[in-house]
Amino acid sequence: MADEKRDYYEVLGVDKSVSDDDLKKAYRKAAKKYHPDLNPGDKEAEQKFKEVNEAYEVLSDKEKRARYDQFGHAGVDPNFGAGGGGYGGGFTGDFGDLGDIFSSFFGGGFGGRSSNPNAPRRGNDTAATVNLSFEEAAKGCRKTVKVTKIDNCKECGGSGSEKGTSPKTCPVCHGTGHIATTQRTPFGVMQTQKVCDNCHGRGKIIDKPCHTCAGKGRIRHTVEQTVDIPAGIDDGQVINLRGGGDAGTNGGPSGDLRINVNVRPHPIFERRGYDVYCEIPITFTQAALGDEIIVPTLDGKVKFTIHEGTQPGDEFKLRGKGIQRLNYSGKGDEYVKITVEVPKDLSKAQKEKLKEFDSVTGDSNYKKRKSFTDKIKDFFNE
Repeated sequence: MADEKRDYYEVLGVDKSVSDDDLKKAYRKAAKKYHPDLNPGDKEAEQKFKEVNEAYEVLSDKEKRARYDQFGHAGVDPNFGAGGGGYGGGFTGDFGDLGDIFSSFFGGGFGGRSSNPNAPRRGNDTAATVNLSFEEAAKGCRKTVKVTKIDNCKECGGSGSEKGTSPKTCPVCHGTGHIATTQRTPFGVMQTQKVCDNCHGRGKIIDKPCHTCAGKGRIRHTVEQTVDIPAGIDDGQVINLRGGGDAGTNGGPSGDLRINVNVRPHPIFERRGYDVYCEIPITFTQAALGDEIIVPTLDGKVKFTIHEGTQPGDEFKLRGKGIQRLNYSGKGDEYVKITVEVPKDLSKAQKEKLKEFDSVTGDSNYKKRKSFTDKIKDFFNE
């Protein structure tokens, strides 16, 4: 059961601070110890061998390791705790590293990816980029992106043979894809498996290759993928579409499609988390006497009354007028900063009016200025 899984660091005999090189060394040591070819008929060793590979497959991947460190097994297994197969249902990962290990001991052809070329293998992940406006990212939308990926050939159904024909069983390996060989090694005489040279491990021979895929059974093409963009997505985040990548081989699952999100800047708003910020310029008269102004929001225009004597830099908040929280209910807020614009290029008449206004305005109307003037006097009188 999933909840009985051993800790992956414990499986490999390392601690959480282990380096990549030491992690690989620990993996190679454990994989060699429990490899089925060195422990024929030992079910316990076979189970531990799978456990070792499962642990290394997660810890050697930076993203999976980070999720595992934070959430444990639930962070790397979508079926964890749900009774599903997941990792607990059998390991089908990449044995490429193990092939390198035993090739150095036994001269190649032992274990690893080449030991079973017909095993189901997961397809590679693919990537695409989607460009969004500020509003599309904030509110969510549906986009279509072009993705170049590998799929099974529809003409031959992935068999690689011309339509109406089928591959034949290899007469050399009789469909196994391997040939047994005997080698003398430092451990004694060992019988190992070698990939069949005649069929290259496929176990089958194609007499008439498909004209569409040239016998490969797979084609690379560009398709359009519709993507639902969740409200609240931010610039630089990634949307993962499970199964949207390259098709797997030999019945293996498809890889994932990772969509990188680019959000264009907005001429008015600036995003900080789920809050939005903007600056609104007002006139000196509006700031002094107060006024009702129009404030832009992501939901449209709203009216707001600024009080008499508003100062440059004053800020007010519009609750719930920010950005939808990603995968949660509720929104952030909008913060509006007031700037008072000083007029330029005044006419002679306008300047005279301002001088007249200044002459009838005492220091009592300028509290900050009066306070500063008093401080200067005190400073120079010391």
